[in-house]
Amino acid sequence: MLYKFRLTIFCFLIVLVNSCTKTPDLKGFDLEKWKSDKGGCNGLRISQLAEIKALKQELKGVSSNDIMTLFGAPDIQRLSERNQEFFVYYMEKGPHCGSLRPVSNSKSVIFRFSAIKLATEITFQNGSL
Repeated sequence: MLYKFRLTIFCFLIVLVNSCTKTPDLKGFDLEKWKSDKGGCNGLRISQLAEIKALKQELKGVSSNDIMTLFGAPDIQRLSERNQEFFVYYMEKGPHCGSLRPVSNSKSVIFRFSAIKLATEITFQNGSL
C-alpha cells in the first residue's frame, strides 16, 4: 500500500514539473538559421549573438527538452554533479569543426540545467578572442 502511495506521489510530481515549464517567446530569432549552422562552423550563429544575449532571461526556466527542440541537439552535452546538465552550443568556427575533437575554446553559449531539467543559467564563453 505504501509503495502504491509513493508511486502516485512520484507520478504527480512528474506531471507537476512538466506542466510548470514555460514556453519562451523567441520573436525575431531565426531558429532554422541557428539549427542549420551545426557547431557554428558556417558563421551563421555568430550573427545571432546579440539576439540570443537579449533572450537570456526569457530562456531561464525552460526545460532541457524544450531547449533541445528549439535549438537542436547541443554541440556538447555533459552531466555534472548533483544531476546538473550542461548544453554547449558553439557560436563560431573553431578546431571543433571538421575534426574528431569536440571541445574548443571558440565563442559559445552554455545552458546549465538543474536536476529537474530546467535552465537555471545561460552563460557566454568569449573564446580565445
